[in-house]
Amino acid sequence: MRRCIEIDIVIKIVIALVALTFGLLIGYILRKTIGEKAIGSAEQKARNLILDAENRSETIKKEITIEAKEEAHKVRSEVEREVRERRAEISKSERRLIQKEEMIDRKIDNLEKREENQAKKEHKLEEKERELDGFIAKQIEELERISGYTVEEAKQLLLSNIEKEIRYEASLLIKDIEAKAKEEGDKKAKEIITGAIQRCAADHVSESTVSVVPLPNDDMKGRIIGREGRNIRAIETLTGIDLIIDDTPEAVILSGFDPVRREIARIALEKLIVDGRIHPARIEEMVDKAEKEVNNIIKEEGEQATFEVGIHNLHPEIIKLLGRLKYRTSYGQNVLKHSIEVAHLAGLMAGELSMDVKLAKRAGLLHDIGKSMDHEKEGTHVEIGIELLKKYKESEAVINAMAAHHGDYEPKSFEAVLIAAADALSAARPGARRETLETYIKRLQTLEDIANTTPGVEKSFAIQAGREIRILAKPEQMNDEEIVFLAREISKKIESELEYPGQIKVNVIRETRAIEYAK
Repeated sequence: MRRCIEIDIVIKIVIALVALTFGLLIGYILRKTIGEKAIGSAEQKARNLILDAENRSETIKKEITIEAKEEAHKVRSEVEREVRERRAEISKSERRLIQKEEMIDRKIDNLEKREENQAKKEHKLEEKERELDGFIAKQIEELERISGYTVEEAKQLLLSNIEKEIRYEASLLIKDIEAKAKEEGDKKAKEIITGAIQRCAADHVSESTVSVVPLPNDDMKGRIIGREGRNIRAIETLTGIDLIIDDTPEAVILSGFDPVRREIARIALEKLIVDGRIHPARIEEMVDKAEKEVNNIIKEEGEQATFEVGIHNLHPEIIKLLGRLKYRTSYGQNVLKHSIEVAHLAGLMAGELSMDVKLAKRAGLLHDIGKSMDHEKEGTHVEIGIELLKKYKESEAVINAMAAHHGDYEPKSFEAVLIAAADALSAARPGARRETLETYIKRLQTLEDIANTTPGVEKSFAIQAGREIRILAKPEQMNDEEIVFLAREISKKIESELEYPGQIKVNVIRETRAIEYAK
């Protein structure tokens, strides 16, 4: 049974193989037949396509050739047209150039003719110029003969006349400008200064380097001298002041340049005279008391000065230095009173000019602070003052205003200029300072000599304590306009040769006198 099944399977496999082989053979035959037919058809189509392509390409070639010919013809036409236009333009340009050349030739001909004419005219002008020079020379010779002056002399005369006219006009202009400026300036300055002076009332004390102590009787002189001069030696040693005991009745003279020491000696001596007990121990005790008393007075005077001026926040040592100025004088003027007056004047003027009033007052009060120590330190009172103010931390503005009040330093503020002006006002006011008779007369003589040695001055007179000089001009040597220059010249000479406080008025007078005699 099993064997039958296997045979059956084998038979089936064989049948399947036979069927497959037959199918493959039939498929091959059919495929070959159909492929040959398809290949033949494709070849035919290809030949047809090639023919169509050749026909189309021939047609396109003909069309392109025709279009190219047409385009070439069109381009050739445009080029020919442009060439014709260019040729026409070139022809026009050539014609214009020919015309321009002809015009230039004509102009050159005209210029040549003009140059010939110009040369002829120049030749004629040169001939006429030579004739004119000769005529002018003859005229000048004739004028010189008639006038009696040469050309150079005539020029000098003409220049001299012109110079006189110019000087005359300049003097008139200067007088007019000076008159207007002086009128306005004097008016404003008088208002400010007069107002400041009227509102500032300060008294002045004249002192010298000596003090006189009255005695109850002449017997007191012997007691002051003491046995073998021990008392007077003790006083002089402790105070540093010289006692002069001479034939002056009932008086002892204290001499010394340090005013504070001289005041201490004066108070001590007065106390000894009142006490009556005069011996070295008592003298030492009284000098010590007098020194303390003077120090208290100095402090009070300094505080009173600051209170009077209205300046606060000053260093206590500066206040003491201000108080020392009570015993210091300059040309007979009390320096503390002078400082207070300068502070008031500077403050009032600063107020009128809308400046810093406090700064002006502070600098005015301290402007002579160096004089409180000038007996103890080397240098000018300005240098000493700068050192003191820097030491006690005053501001740069105050230091500069103090330093510049005598012109030793350049002022850096308007207030500094006011301090210098106020200082000059206070010092120059009549009666503020004292001069010796010899110095005063010498200054007046020098002032008159400066004026008398100036050409054109007939006589001069110094008046008003040397604050004005009146000059009589020689009327035959100068006119009214020239006296302006004379006054200016004399004022410049005074400024350069004299030293003086304030200002000096130069008043030049010219008068014409007509004299006739009745016979």
